[in-house]
Amino acid sequence: MNEPLAGTAHARAARWQWPIRSALRRLATLARPILKALNGGRLFWKFLLAFWLTLLLVGVGVGTAVWLRQQAVVEYQQDLADGPRILFMLDSTVATLRHGGLGALRELLNAWQQRSGAHVFVVDDAGQELLGRAVPTGTLALARRRVDEHTLPGSAREMTVGGRQYLFFVPARGSTLDNRLAYPASPLLPIGMGLLASLICSALLAWYLSRPLRHLREAFAALAAGQFDTRVGLRMRGRRDEIADLGRDFDHMAEHLQSLIGSQRRLLHIVSHELRSPLARLHAAIGLARQQPEQREASLERIEREAGRLDTLVGELLTLSRLEAGVSGPLDQYVDLVELVEGIAEDARFEAEASGRALCFCGAGEAVVKARAELLYRAIENVVRNAVKYTAPGTTVEVTVEPLPAAGWLGITVDDRGPGIPEHELEAVFEPFYRSETSPATRGFGLGLAIARRAILAHGGTIQACNRPDGGLRVAIRLALPLIEKA
Repeated sequence: MNEPLAGTAHARAARWQWPIRSALRRLATLARPILKALNGGRLFWKFLLAFWLTLLLVGVGVGTAVWLRQQAVVEYQQDLADGPRILFMLDSTVATLRHGGLGALRELLNAWQQRSGAHVFVVDDAGQELLGRAVPTGTLALARRRVDEHTLPGSAREMTVGGRQYLFFVPARGSTLDNRLAYPASPLLPIGMGLLASLICSALLAWYLSRPLRHLREAFAALAAGQFDTRVGLRMRGRRDEIADLGRDFDHMAEHLQSLIGSQRRLLHIVSHELRSPLARLHAAIGLARQQPEQREASLERIEREAGRLDTLVGELLTLSRLEAGVSGPLDQYVDLVELVEGIAEDARFEAEASGRALCFCGAGEAVVKARAELLYRAIENVVRNAVKYTAPGTTVEVTVEPLPAAGWLGITVDDRGPGIPEHELEAVFEPFYRSETSPATRGFGLGLAIARRAILAHGGTIQACNRPDGGLRVAIRLALPLIEKA
């Protein structure tokens, strides 16, 4: 009898394990794309998949608990022993109670339990077992239903003696020895496992999101404290989501702020230096005029020259300030760029010839556009005069105007034969008060190319500098202004 019971237990365990294993395999299949999305997806999908996975785990736990409980109910319905031997034992206990009374029945039950391990339960109408043993609730209920309906598997008997009703039944092997088969499986364990899994997923998600946000908060605090070299990109490498985008934007902002603050400090330093020199010369000239009346005329000329220099510096600073603030005015003037550049070239030719240099202009026809004539004039003039200043004596500066209506822009190039500029300084030459490392003693304020760049940008164009292969510097201007044909 033990071998059939053992086989039943193995079959019962196999029926429970197969759905669990199947569910775990499906969960693993679903987890692969989820983990892949969590590793490389955007933040929206990470939130969506993480919360969905959490709910899925809780649902699997609750579903497992419900399934186990249903399986336990099915097991209750198979928890009464049956067979010829069981029927003989039940008939014997009924006859013993009828003819020998409760005392004889107790002796019989104890004898069977001690000799053969047979467990015949006798329960009165008050729910008390004759030998005081624990009665599996599910088995007792099944025995009552078996007596009432005569349709369920297993055997049970019932009889009334002395006005009391007694129920006789034999639980299947293990039901009285192991209460785990008599009571429904508790749903707390699978539910608790589901909640624990969801807690772990939520904690991982919270850690995954809070760590870069904490880095950003620390970076903002450092930036607010004046540490403009703070960056977070290295601490977020490997991420490809909105938080990483925010980190990169923070690095761009910090870099721009560092550049602006550096430019501001450099501007204050250079402006103070540039103002100090002419002011010192003004004071010296005034002192000489007072001490040496016969030199008054020369001192006045010196004062006038330094005042003009100060006026030029202040004018260029105001122009640069207006351009950086975006106050350039509407582009509402009709300008022939070929004629404008040719006029600038003619004026610059006199300066070039006076210093042993030459200037060549190349351009024909006309190219009428709507622009700010004074602003364009000043920008192009600064570039041309800068080329005349730096080209070597005995060489020629070439100024070319090339309208390209098909390409939608107009090009102006200025080539000199000077020393050129180091490659790492080609962008810096357009910054205010820039002075090249190769010519630090050059006269001027270093504002001409800065004004030129901002004026060209105000017209929707670009300006770039590059070294020529055969020596010298080329400044190329492109203006994306539509050409206006004559009516």
